[in-house]
Amino acid sequence: MSALPQPARPRQDDEPISDEDRDSLHTLAIRILPIRTSIFRRARLVKNSHLDSAVELFAGAGCGRGQINLNEVAKFLGLQEGAGHPDVKLLQAVGDLPSFDVYSLRIQLRALGITLPDQSALTLSAAKVESLSAYMASFTRPLVAEIFGRDTTGQRFHDIVGLFRTQNAAEVRARLDTMATRLGIAIESIPKFLEDYGDIFMSLSYYRQCLDQLLPSVQSFMDGIAMVRANHQIAQDRALMDVVATIESTVNGQLANITGKIESFERSTNDMWRDLSADRFRKIEALIARYHTSIGGALCAMSVKMAAWTRQFPNNSGGAGGRAAFIMSDMRQGIEHMTVDKDDAPMLSALND
Repeated sequence: MSALPQPARPRQDDEPISDEDRDSLHTLAIRILPIRTSIFRRARLVKNSHLDSAVELFAGAGCGRGQINLNEVAKFLGLQEGAGHPDVKLLQAVGDLPSFDVYSLRIQLRALGITLPDQSALTLSAAKVESLSAYMASFTRPLVAEIFGRDTTGQRFHDIVGLFRTQNAAEVRARLDTMATRLGIAIESIPKFLEDYGDIFMSLSYYRQCLDQLLPSVQSFMDGIAMVRANHQIAQDRALMDVVATIESTVNGQLANITGKIESFERSTNDMWRDLSADRFRKIEALIARYHTSIGGALCAMSVKMAAWTRQFPNNSGGAGGRAAFIMSDMRQGIEHMTVDKDDAPMLSALND
């Protein structure tokens, strides 16, 4: 006899932030925010399949997800101030953000004037950092090759930072002098430089991994579109075909836009180490950070949409009719949140000036 599904356990407002919420593009543990209402602190913000933000009170196997639209949450909970309740207003402001990934949140919460009780909440989990080691290698290898003249294939960033920690004080000093001279900064500023270097390129590695993990589901979606178009009867529905064309163009445009940004940053990183200076690094750092919001938002929208498609058609199951119906009912909802940014080429080309 199989075990019965376990009921969802209510979240506690003081329990640690889960790795899932730390690493996610589309979920946010509300308790990291300066929220006082206890029921909110036990919930989380999520992006639903229509790309609207909702308060998720519970989630569990066999019982689904208890989600309330932000516009309805005050009435549902019977809050006396209604939509004017300070916690509801804060959640609505945060819910309007395009992504809940930690790098986008750092920028946008600051822009909103929202100070977190614990800034460490906006860091990736240890497991996620470990999984990004291979991605980080492309950024750490040029650093060590230029400064130490040695290969670091397979080493994690923290291992590379550890190259400065040796019992040979004279060797440490020489390495620090070399790096300080190359950068044009004081030796005392090097630890901060390394911390900032690791963080900004960890963000780029994170977005690259999110993109790579998204590609199989995007391919599944494109296969589904091809199936719909190949059905002669369904293809006669011009309204459906217009929606299909719009979604296909939007998804392809977003993929090209995100990939182009990330690859431009990766190329510029290698160029940076040919003519190394602190100013050049800060220029690249500022530009990458500037695009955290647009890259994070695009990846968040795409991942939510593709996850909805994969749940509906696991292992490419289902026929053309079901796919067409789902495209019209769910996939097109919120598509306006996935509009492609204007051409960024002039801005990104400035990296190589």
